[in-house]
Amino acid sequence: MTIDLSDSEMMLSFTQEMASLGYHYVAFDIEVVNNSNTIEFFRNILDAQEYCCVMTNDAGYFENLPTNSLIKDLEALLSSGIDTSFKEAIEITGFANRREKNELLDNNLNSNIMNQKNLEYLKDQLKYTGFGETFDIDLKEKMMQGEKEFKISREGVYGADSMNAVLNFKKSDQTDMYFFNSYHVSLQKENSKESLDQTFYINSTGGNITLKEAYNLMEGRSVNKDLKNKDGELYNSWIKIDFKQTDEAGNFKLNHYHQNYGYDLEASLAKHSIKELENPKFKDDLLNSLKKGNLQSVTFVVGGVESKMYIEANPQFKTVKVYDENMERINHRESKEEKKSILENQSASKEQRKSTDLDADSSGTEKKNNNRKSKSHSI
Repeated sequence: MTIDLSDSEMMLSFTQEMASLGYHYVAFDIEVVNNSNTIEFFRNILDAQEYCCVMTNDAGYFENLPTNSLIKDLEALLSSGIDTSFKEAIEITGFANRREKNELLDNNLNSNIMNQKNLEYLKDQLKYTGFGETFDIDLKEKMMQGEKEFKISREGVYGADSMNAVLNFKKSDQTDMYFFNSYHVSLQKENSKESLDQTFYINSTGGNITLKEAYNLMEGRSVNKDLKNKDGELYNSWIKIDFKQTDEAGNFKLNHYHQNYGYDLEASLAKHSIKELENPKFKDDLLNSLKKGNLQSVTFVVGGVESKMYIEANPQFKTVKVYDENMERINHRESKEEKKSILENQSASKEQRKSTDLDADSSGTEKKNNNRKSKSHSI
């Protein structure tokens, strides 16, 4: 059964309640992302099978399983440490069995202390890069095979978009240690035929782009990170993908807006009548969410009237973008500021080209005059 990760807690509570009422089987559509509202419960196997038979058609195929089985899988999922706050599709069937297999592989790796430490290190890297513990079993199996390089794939759904991630691991040339080097994402947007592809590199000093941040960057938004320079010095910067430029490897260029660039997110927010800014806790949550590149829902209060809006950080133009509930850009003042900045840059470029052309014309005229003088002296 494929479920909505953000609904897993609600689904577990609902399933446990139905089990206590004597509903021992659950039926579901295997071709959709299920939630608490799309699954059906039955007291006996015959009713569940009949329902699946009736509901199966060209649009969907239904199956059933014991309610207790779904409960065990959901409990294993919630105890795995995976972040359930994101709306993402995940295959839940058999999750409990995979966790048991995970423990068995742990016991096998315990015989080699170095391998076990390497495994724990990689697990932490994956966890803090936003992949949770969903790859633990695959990771252990690949390490035990001893290949020089290996990949692990993951498919996720973000709203109407789908994003596939391929994680790249490589063994050291000097030791048996494996390293998580990079992950490649391919974003397929709902209304686009072509996918967007980008590789994000992993480093041991931190500041890595998480999976959710990668999605936000691919959506064209900006992410704030603490990074380190070549000398190991810490600095803060906003990052945004420039989809108009690519490097030799085909990766889109990452534009950096360093702390000296002068973007103050809190000050930009203060220009707007946002209700959440009145509460210190909500304000901190809002700032943290925007720094991760999220499109954040907020409440605007204008003339005593509350309305739901969406905002995102816009460090390039030192503003925040504001959208209405239909995701239409409404912050006309800041849009004009952006257009003004673009026009000023274009105007500066034109002036520079004009100056260059004038210099060239002046140089050409001077050469012609010199040639005339030479001919005059020759005569």
